[in-house]
Amino acid sequence: MEFEIRADRAPQGRKQLDRERAAYFQLMAQGYSSREACRVVGINTRTGKRWRNGTAPTRNKPGLPPHRVGVGRAVSSCPSGRYLSLDERLVIADLLRAGRSLRSIATELGRSVSTVSREVARNAHPRTGDYRPHSANERAAARRPRPKIRKLHANVELHGLVQAHLSRRWSPEQISAMLTLQFPARAEMRVSPETIYQAIYVQGRGQLRRDLVAALRTGRAMRKPRRMAQARQPRYRDPMVMISERPAEAVDRAVPGHWEGDLIIGKGQQSAIGTLVERTTRFCMLIHLPADRGAETFRDALVETMTALPEHLRRSLTWDQGSEMGKHLEFTLATGIPVYFCDPASPWQRGSNENTNGLLRQYFPRGTDLRGYDRAHLDAVAHQLNTRPRKTLGWTTPARRLAELLGP
Repeated sequence: MEFEIRADRAPQGRKQLDRERAAYFQLMAQGYSSREACRVVGINTRTGKRWRNGTAPTRNKPGLPPHRVGVGRAVSSCPSGRYLSLDERLVIADLLRAGRSLRSIATELGRSVSTVSREVARNAHPRTGDYRPHSANERAAARRPRPKIRKLHANVELHGLVQAHLSRRWSPEQISAMLTLQFPARAEMRVSPETIYQAIYVQGRGQLRRDLVAALRTGRAMRKPRRMAQARQPRYRDPMVMISERPAEAVDRAVPGHWEGDLIIGKGQQSAIGTLVERTTRFCMLIHLPADRGAETFRDALVETMTALPEHLRRSLTWDQGSEMGKHLEFTLATGIPVYFCDPASPWQRGSNENTNGLLRQYFPRGTDLRGYDRAHLDAVAHQLNTRPRKTLGWTTPARRLAELLGP
């Protein structure tokens, strides 16, 4: 080989690399890896990759086809390369006829068992199932070039069916299932939901009309990525005790002293009032938050409200996962009241509190600045609710029911 590793590796500008190209493929035919051949010839590894695999056409120049030797046969990589060579496929065919297992064939070739298994499954004859090495090599070479023609772009009949059913507001999954049932013997008329989504979201991959985005359930013109950054992170520094661990006596409302709580938010998210409802009697208490609803401020206000109750009415508290409960462990240590947290987006797990918040909106309409109400006003509103007859209590009032449970 007359080529030497160039001492000066500076860029050479635009130049024809015909001699380098020929030498590169000569080295590849001798069993060199692509990286080693590029190093010897003195080219970038990306240049060698473009020579092997070809390039896609651009606006300014046509694309280059992948390098082929003979008729439709790609250059064989070395046995340790990424792709199986024709010689390896001949060995696989001979050993399969001899009755050897896939594992023993992989051991003899120095390949992974999964590589040999996939090769036999993908490139066996489609009708007979026999493994024919030359045909397998042709099929593998035909699949290798990129970019590929998309199924929806190549099949006019399939394209029309998919587009028509999207216009009728069918989901991609429904369309895929319908095609499988309607064309059981025609594999070319089947398409996966993912292929349909790509044809809509990524123009050029199937050329479905862009306005069909409106027919999708979400109506989104872009795919929403499912990144780990969007996963739910631990809500608080201290671990939560979930509602599934709440005692049975709190669930069946047989014993008083189990409370549900939440906030009602005022105009511009700038103000709030804390609400507490006792599960058995529906007795309501309001928490005054004149300054802010930060975790420390709310902890102090909640401790002050709950410690005013008799001890037998301080059994548990159920809350949602709002940031105001960030100091829930400190609240428990100060009052002895365990806090149980609802599951995300599950307001029905605090049904009594949600219903009471709806009643409170009669007094504190949405869009109201709640900082304008003092403690006396909140106590008056709570008194009105507690002395109002409730259907769920047999038309008695929460105040009377609480008095009956407390006894003399």
